[in-house]
Amino acid sequence: MAEIVIQNLRKEFGSFTAVQSSSFKIEDGEFFMLLGPSGCGKTTTLRMIAGLELPTAGEIYINGEEVGQKPASKRDIAFVFQMFALYPHMNVRKNISYPLASQGMPRAQIREKVAEVAQILGIEAILDRPVGGLSGGDRQRVALGRAIVRNPACFLMDEPLGALDAEFREHMSHELRALHDRIGATTVYVTHDQLEAMQMGDKIVVMNHGVIEQFGTPQDIYDKPATMFVAEFIGSPHMNFLKFHGSLAAGATTVEMHHQTLGMPALREAFDGDMVYGVRPEHIRLSDSAGYRGEVVATEYLGTTQIVTLQTHNGEVKARIASDQVARVGESVGLDFDPATVTLFDNQSGRAIRSNLNAGVLSHG
Repeated sequence: MAEIVIQNLRKEFGSFTAVQSSSFKIEDGEFFMLLGPSGCGKTTTLRMIAGLELPTAGEIYINGEEVGQKPASKRDIAFVFQMFALYPHMNVRKNISYPLASQGMPRAQIREKVAEVAQILGIEAILDRPVGGLSGGDRQRVALGRAIVRNPACFLMDEPLGALDAEFREHMSHELRALHDRIGATTVYVTHDQLEAMQMGDKIVVMNHGVIEQFGTPQDIYDKPATMFVAEFIGSPHMNFLKFHGSLAAGATTVEMHHQTLGMPALREAFDGDMVYGVRPEHIRLSDSAGYRGEVVATEYLGTTQIVTLQTHNGEVKARIASDQVARVGESVGLDFDPATVTLFDNQSGRAIRSNLNAGVLSHG
């Protein structure tokens, strides 16, 4: 079990800054996701927590102890890689038991620990098989077993499901979350897959270009994006962005867009300039009575729902509606937005303009 606190963490490689002054806290027992595109700094952050990279500046605390300059062997962590990193000349049992054997644990105790871990992971039947002939899923279970058997303070996982096919990846993500819930250990998990992060994580840090864009629960990050990057990175299709120019007073609950009044949560501060009206596809209804209109340019059938793409005077909009609702390419339809779900952004900085909706968002720039 471990609480991990990151304070002003920074990592430079020559003139390149991979991580810029990151600060966040991982609670004891949390399943914590580091999410972002390739090159955003998430793996570098994980490697610094693990001790595989030393920070240029900042502190890393594990259970109250500052470990930023300590080697990995002094941090009581277990690392699970995407490519498994198993020993090919050993069978499953020996791969799992290797960390205990290297510590000099008695053989009887090792056998007991390996049997316990194998039961947790459901791999008792393959303990004496060579790892070379195992499926990707079984090899990942063996890699997890080798990490679990040590009872570390925390697990660090770097895209552990990235090498699996989509169907089995989804299955293993459920298994990993269930395993975490059974053993209750702190887990820090790196992924570029926003669905994986939303499904598995208790908390998520969203990173971009070495900067933390937002830190919070999956629901907060989805419902209250702190930046346009987060709103675009999270969700499929991503949040719609309608650009306009205006002047809004503190407390304003509407905006004027193409001669129509559209609702939004009350602003907490005045704003004048270029803005973006952000709304998720599922929060748009097609309505004949709505004054704001768009032309249907495409429809995509998804079974119970469909994605309708429309062209408006303020940009392209995607709406997720029921599959049995008729939307014909070329027709003009009214768009009704749910005001309570709207996020307003500063178009220049990309950051959310504070409102009743996003006032409680915990984010770091």
